[in-house]
Amino acid sequence: MSLISDITAWYSAHMTYGSVAALMAVESSFIPFPSEVVVPPAAYVVGVDPNSALAVADVYWVNVALIVLVASLGAILGACINYGLSIWLGRPIIYKFADSKLGHMLLLSSEKIQKAEDYFNEHGKVSTFVGRLIPGIRQLISIPAGLARMHFGAFLGYTFLGAFIWNTVLALLGVLAKGNQELIERYNTELSIAILAIVVLAILYIGVKYFIKAKKKA
Repeated sequence: MSLISDITAWYSAHMTYGSVAALMAVESSFIPFPSEVVVPPAAYVVGVDPNSALAVADVYWVNVALIVLVASLGAILGACINYGLSIWLGRPIIYKFADSKLGHMLLLSSEKIQKAEDYFNEHGKVSTFVGRLIPGIRQLISIPAGLARMHFGAFLGYTFLGAFIWNTVLALLGVLAKGNQELIERYNTELSIAILAIVVLAILYIGVKYFIKAKKKA
C-alpha cells in the first residue's frame, strides 16, 4: 500500500500524458495498480490548472477527452502485455507463476486466473469488453484471451471499447468529485455495477430487437 502511495505522490508531481499512459499500462497488466488514482485526478487538474502539462488545448473538455484517449491507449498496451505473455508462456507456466511467491506479491493466484478464464469461456470474445468494467476481472481478462489465442484485431477492439468507457466514467467522476480521492474510491464499486448494468441492458435490447426482426422476416 505504501508503494502505491509513493507512486501516487510521484504521479501528482509529474502528471503528464506520458505518465497517465504509463500508469494505465501498468494498471492493465498483471501488476496491481488502481486506475482510480490515475484518470480522475488528471481530469480534475486540467480544469483548475491551465498551466498543467495536461492542458494542451484552450477547451477544457478537449483536454479531458485527450486524457481518456491516452489512458485507454495505455490500457491497451498493458492488456497486450498480458495477451502476449499468455501466448508465449502458455497455461501451465502462467498458473505456476500465479502461485509463486512473486505472483502472490503481485496479488495473483491460480484461483484468480481460473476465475478470469471461466468468465472468458462462459461469455466468449465479448468478455474482453464487458470484463474491462468489472473489478477483479478487468486486469486479468486479457490473460485467458491470450491463452485462447483470440483474434488479435477483435481483442484490440473489445479492449479499447471497454477501457474507453471505463476511463470516460473515471474522468467524469474526477470532475464531479473535484479530485476528492475518498469520494472517488467510495463510489468506484457502485459505478462499476451501474456501468455493467447499463451494458447488459444495452446488449439485451440489441438482442431482443434482432430476435424480433429475425422473427418477422421468418
